[in-house]
Amino acid sequence: MQALWQEMRDEGAVRQRLYTVLRQSIIRMVLAPGQALSEKELAETFSVSRQPVREAFIRLSEAGLVEVRPQRGTFVVKISQQAVLEARFVREAVEVAVAREAASKGLSDRTLAELHELIARQRRCIEPADHDRFFLLDEEFHRTLSLGAGQQTAWKVAEEVKAQLDRVRYLSVPESTPLDKLIAQHQAIVDAIERRDADAAAEAMRVHQCEILQSLPDLVSRFPEMFQSALIPPLVEESQA
Repeated sequence: MQALWQEMRDEGAVRQRLYTVLRQSIIRMVLAPGQALSEKELAETFSVSRQPVREAFIRLSEAGLVEVRPQRGTFVVKISQQAVLEARFVREAVEVAVAREAASKGLSDRTLAELHELIARQRRCIEPADHDRFFLLDEEFHRTLSLGAGQQTAWKVAEEVKAQLDRVRYLSVPESTPLDKLIAQHQAIVDAIERRDADAAAEAMRVHQCEILQSLPDLVSRFPEMFQSALIPPLVEESQA
């Protein structure tokens, strides 16, 4: 976490920087699902008062990443499969629409150049297996596409719903989804946008957003301790005649 703290020294106010570091630490599994968090220890770790830590806990709770249990403490929430699926549904709807809009109206030469450069940088992550770097570049790819299409609000919506989804995305690389497959999907999206083929761009984005559906069952099976136990619906007794 100290490395992340230093990386984000230009994030601005301490409370925002601390929230970002804790959020990224949870997404990157530095803080594991189910792990207890100490307000006092975190304040000492980052040499801050306990108030910004308390505020960060509240925001993380609102994002569904931690749970504050009265008289017991604060804990990193285990991954909810239902929350992941709901976030994926919303993100697919938003980003498919963005891809269609980008292809229909076209993107500036500058935005297209930025997308191609991001894909090139992603390819350079394959051989050293730099998954942390790829994850950041993947985020930047989708952000650049949304903003380039003039859909800043769409990106904000996607960001707000994907906290649980991001943990699975991070875990899936490389455990279930190889980098070259994701990069090929990014390339297909950009190629369709450049051809101004709205249907192809939308379909390429849909395929990309559905990738998590393929990896989720495998991840649940391999890392059961990271996921919430599936709830078994109560039996409904048959009414007596």
